[in-house]
Amino acid sequence: MPNRTVQSVHFEDFDGHQFERLVFAYLLRTDNWLSLEWYGRSGSDSGRDIWGIRERDGHPQGQKVCVQCTNQKSLTYKKVQDDLDKILNGPNGKPDDFIVVAGGSASAALRDKTKKLCEQKKIYTNEIWAGPEFEERLRAKTESLLKRFINGDEFPDAPAELRMFAEAMTPQSDDEILALMAGLFDRPAFYTPFHQESSIPAFKKAITDTIEALNTGVHRLRDGTEIRRIPSRHTMQSAEAKKMLSQIERMLGELRAKYDEGIKKGDIRPCGCNDPNCPVFFVSLRAASEMDRRREEILGTFRRLYPAFDVRLGWRNWH
Repeated sequence: MPNRTVQSVHFEDFDGHQFERLVFAYLLRTDNWLSLEWYGRSGSDSGRDIWGIRERDGHPQGQKVCVQCTNQKSLTYKKVQDDLDKILNGPNGKPDDFIVVAGGSASAALRDKTKKLCEQKKIYTNEIWAGPEFEERLRAKTESLLKRFINGDEFPDAPAELRMFAEAMTPQSDDEILALMAGLFDRPAFYTPFHQESSIPAFKKAITDTIEALNTGVHRLRDGTEIRRIPSRHTMQSAEAKKMLSQIERMLGELRAKYDEGIKKGDIRPCGCNDPNCPVFFVSLRAASEMDRRREEILGTFRRLYPAFDVRLGWRNWH
């Protein structure tokens, strides 16, 4: 068989609005958003093309994220600096994470200067996705969106319609489905050591929601809010992948049962204030070790199924 060459996407062939639509649709499909708003289409964006709040450990009210889209051949420091100044003086204030998605190139020097600028502004998490990096993310996680974009399918202009459009896209492969499922496990209930768990009352709910999402495709946050719909495990084409996802579902059920057992035996018990939402719990070393071990096994099993997944107990390094 002859070698196949994958041609690069020329984002510069598309206008800024089209590029922003693609970025917004990609974000919708790939993270646990409490809210996500697209401002660039209004023409008075205060530098904030996209503003969202996503579930992140260490941010009880959610992590504030500002995404700036610039479809220029080469991203300049002045562009980043001017936009960041607008954002900081805008109605949403300072974000926790500042992301620049560029259709063109971004030099190493620009990245270093941007990082230093953000630190000066006390924004300690920032990313720049140059055109080739954004393309790799699209190919890895949302191939269906990329194909529709390249083929010239017009994405809706209204955020609500674009949300429906992105969620209705049928994944092109098992890998794309697994990339969407990865978001189910990239949440505090799976990577926070149990003795550091800040919301034990919500822990069981998070596990139950993950089981539901694997079976039905309905993805909820800890508070029960439905944030998106993804393909269920039953839609996988690979029989081996279906088998492993079924195994993961059983492991999740056993984790939930072990939690219930810990409550029953008193290894996991509330402080006694009678507030059902109180985060203060007493957890035995045995129970904490058991909950950590089982979650490590679940994450490891999913990682064998989808090697690009890199969330581990105690830390996360997957985007």
